[in-house]
Amino acid sequence: MKFNVPIVAAIHSLPSFGRSALSVIVPVLSSMGTQVCPIPTSVLSSHTGGLGDVVKIDLENYIVDSFDKYKELGIDFDCIFSGYFGRKEQIDNLIEVYKQNPNCFKVVDPVMGDHGKTYRFFTDELICAVKNLATKADLITPNLTESYILINEPFNPVGLDRAEAKKMLIKLSSLGPEKVIVTGVPMSDNHLYNIGYDRSNNTFFKVKCSYVPVSYPGTGDIFSSVVVGEVLKGTSLALSVETATRFCELSVKSTFSYNTDTRFGVIFEPYLSSLSGNLSNGSYELL
Repeated sequence: MKFNVPIVAAIHSLPSFGRSALSVIVPVLSSMGTQVCPIPTSVLSSHTGGLGDVVKIDLENYIVDSFDKYKELGIDFDCIFSGYFGRKEQIDNLIEVYKQNPNCFKVVDPVMGDHGKTYRFFTDELICAVKNLATKADLITPNLTESYILINEPFNPVGLDRAEAKKMLIKLSSLGPEKVIVTGVPMSDNHLYNIGYDRSNNTFFKVKCSYVPVSYPGTGDIFSSVVVGEVLKGTSLALSVETATRFCELSVKSTFSYNTDTRFGVIFEPYLSSLSGNLSNGSYELL
């Protein structure tokens, strides 16, 4: 069964309240002309970013069982896009799914931590499993903290110069992924950037981010989703990152202006229509 739009298997958690994970991934990718097949790793009453204890159901075998059914139906996925995992066994199952779908574009957002620390519920075993999964991806989208975890180096909050940024990207790509994006990177010019490397054409680039003095959960999920949607259209990696950066800036700045509770995430819904236009104008810079 083949459709006239790309089909993405989105393997992430599903928070019922709070704009993160599948709650934002599905509308973003759908608005970009992609058919999304949400495959939850867990179902939560809300995201875990400051809303207190959550009701949570882990779906340990759902990934492999779902793909067995899709195989029966003859569904060919163009992309498998994964994020948060609560159990090592789920990652093991996804690696088996990779083997059954060798031509699928594999995107891994290696969710493990932020602000220089791993998330409190991540065990060493789970971190090792995420790192192993990242080696099998075509594209990874870690933040700065996760990048240092992946390359086994201590977190360094000091701004990187051009050579250091390129060295990090090369180390990440040498793990396996042809395409690498690192988000939220402070550089030596005192600006914040999303940086990237496409090994297929040996291109390094950076996209400057506007600073807003607040942090919202789910922005990384929105960013990665826009990148996936653009890449599946055939957009270059640099322009895909630029579009994702501009969309996140628009959503974050608008949300900040309303002074909403940061735990509820960014107000992105009114701006989804902008993704059908052209948010990038070639303002990325070579690194």
